[in-house]
Parts: sequence; C-alpha cells; structure tokens
Amino acid sequence: MQTATFANLIETLFFIVLFYYLAKIAVRMFFPVVVKTVVRKAEESFREQQQRQQQMHREPTPQSERPKERKIVGEYIDYEEIE
Repeated sequence: MQTATFANLIETLFFIVLFYYLAKIAVRMFFPVVVKTVVRKAEESFREQQQRQQQMHREPTPQSERPKERKIVGEYIDYEEIE
C-alpha cells in the first residue's frame, strides 16, 4: 500500500494546473474556428430556405391544385317551417 506524500500532492496539483492552462489555450485557438463553421452552415441553410420560398412564390400553381371557382347563383334564403 502506498502512502500519500507531499511530493505526490505537488505533482498532482502541477498536472491539474498544466491541464487547465493547456485546455484554456486550446479553447482560445479552436473556439473561433468552430463558431465560424457553425455560423457559415446556419447562413447557408437560411439562404437555401429563402431561395426555396422565393421559388414557391414565383412558380404558378398547377391547375389541379388551384381551388375550383364556384358560380355565385344567388342569395341564400333561410326558410322557417310554419305549423
């Protein structure tokens, strides 16, 4: 069984601090690249969606999809029954 020594404690604290600073540096280097990539993909998706909507508004609807025109025959009269 090993016992904890002061040297082991210092070594562990050193590795924790070293890992903290290495992670901090890595995040500063890679975070802007990741954010740019995510923003670029969202922008492309937005543009594609906007283009699809514009194309839908430009294209005339086929005859089968258009609502059928109803002829207006006259005024509706509601009759009541008399007993």
